[in-house]
Amino acid sequence: MKASFLSPLGRLVLTEEDGRLTRLAWSDEPGGETSPLLDEAIAQVQAYFDRRLTVFDLPLELGEGRQALFLKALRRIPFGETRRYGELAKALGISAQAVGQACGRNPLPILVPCHRVLGATGLGGFSAPGGIETKVALLRHEGALLL
Repeated sequence: MKASFLSPLGRLVLTEEDGRLTRLAWSDEPGGETSPLLDEAIAQVQAYFDRRLTVFDLPLELGEGRQALFLKALRRIPFGETRRYGELAKALGISAQAVGQACGRNPLPILVPCHRVLGATGLGGFSAPGGIETKVALLRHEGALLL
């Protein structure tokens, strides 16, 4: 099932499968379905953008193995804080490049906050439409970037 809604950063589409959220994407694709989980997810994302929510409480499909461990590590980065690719790499026993690649494959951006991961000397990348500008907007929204 898919539901779409307008956020301050564009139209988002949430996908639910087997009672878990599997994807959050910037897209104009249709998504007019509804379910209690999709309704709650939309409400939580809207509360996040309204600054009424800092931690999502939703069932997420994080996969298995290293990718799941990585996504769980991202979820532990608190609202308004950032980590460096190298910090995560060291903690997880992988390369900083692997951290960047895993961030780029994150199927649930915002809900799993890959935008909170920065490069050693700059912002690093962001795979959402708008790229770095979208990452900057999210970090500013959280008070993690005061530019």
